[in-house]
Amino acid sequence: MESKKEYTLAELINESAENPNENDFFELEKPAMLEVNLKNQKIMAKAGSMVAYIGNIDFKREGLLSKGLGGLIKKAISGEGTSLMHAVGTGKLYLADEGKKVKIIKLQNESIFVNGNDVLALEDSIKNEIKMLKSIAGMMSGGLFQVKLSGSGYIAITTHGEPILLRVSANQPVYTDPNATVAWSENLSPNIKTNLTFGSFIGRGSGESFQLEFFGEGWVLVQPYEEVKYVQKS
Repeated sequence: MESKKEYTLAELINESAENPNENDFFELEKPAMLEVNLKNQKIMAKAGSMVAYIGNIDFKREGLLSKGLGGLIKKAISGEGTSLMHAVGTGKLYLADEGKKVKIIKLQNESIFVNGNDVLALEDSIKNEIKMLKSIAGMMSGGLFQVKLSGSGYIAITTHGEPILLRVSANQPVYTDPNATVAWSENLSPNIKTNLTFGSFIGRGSGESFQLEFFGEGWVLVQPYEEVKYVQKS
């Protein structure tokens, strides 16, 4: 169905207003908007992702994901990485990241790997740990680091457009563009596969010159978008 091109003010208010009946901890208020209902609780969220809040909520900016690794990460990659903020208090908090779609996941004593730039928010009970893909860090502006999120509780990740989940098996490995790869299951550890022939033909300006190579049993989530541009190595 084609979307409307114009609205009366009443129609705009009716379609865009937040739903006061939704009170889960993490709620998908709109496809690209996460609502967090805090009741004297604390979460961690991507720095700069707050677009609005109602109530009494305080914010404190932290370093990069996983305390104490900020300096190490900034030296390892040519960019600032992803920093977090604490949000604590009581009220409704609204988070978004450049219009990307939000996916809410409830971990139940489980782990998931997520591209660092695609982490939007996590419950305070969730443990986060950075895992660098060192072999390609210098090839990408902003680098590429993965975050292992573990435990029980809510997390929210973001994707450009609707992602696709690809199954990985021993007989069917999956190869992905690093910049389009959002998340993967905890039992997978990607390797780097370089296509030297294709890379020498087109240079380092495309993800086709090297890929992430997933072997084993699990899944990988891919978005229809390359989020970070490659840089030419001198």
